[in-house]
Amino acid sequence: MPKAITSPCVGICSSGIGDDVCRGCKRFANEVIEWNAYSQEQRALIQQRLDNFLIQIIKLKIQLIDIKKLGFTLKEEHITFDENLDAHLWVYQLIKSRYREHIEPRVWGFKVRSPFQDLSMAALHESIEKEFYNLSQAHYERYVQPGIVRANRPR
Repeated sequence: MPKAITSPCVGICSSGIGDDVCRGCKRFANEVIEWNAYSQEQRALIQQRLDNFLIQIIKLKIQLIDIKKLGFTLKEEHITFDENLDAHLWVYQLIKSRYREHIEPRVWGFKVRSPFQDLSMAALHESIEKEFYNLSQAHYERYVQPGIVRANRPR
């Protein structure tokens, strides 16, 4: 039996205050509202979109050096990650959970690409989150919003 897709909510919801894209989880407002009514397949599609956006962003900023070392160290440090997902998402979990600390990337099995190498982990985390939001917002404006506008037009 496939693993149930849980809500990507991170407890910082801005869709309730009028944002079309949640600044916390990066889902569209309608997805946040309708999440409990979605099938596992619908939830999986949303999660896949979010994961693909993150992978795209992380690949531009991070080079994986040693995936086994990364997985081992994440386990040693008790950082939750899904071994079945792309290892770039593992790095995201690390940065998300430890961005306030000094992290030595090579110890974890990756390196930060230039021009991002001089950023602190906090600044790198902020950069990733900002790009993640911008990519989700752009996707919403390009592919979702036009359908909403058409559906709401008087006939």
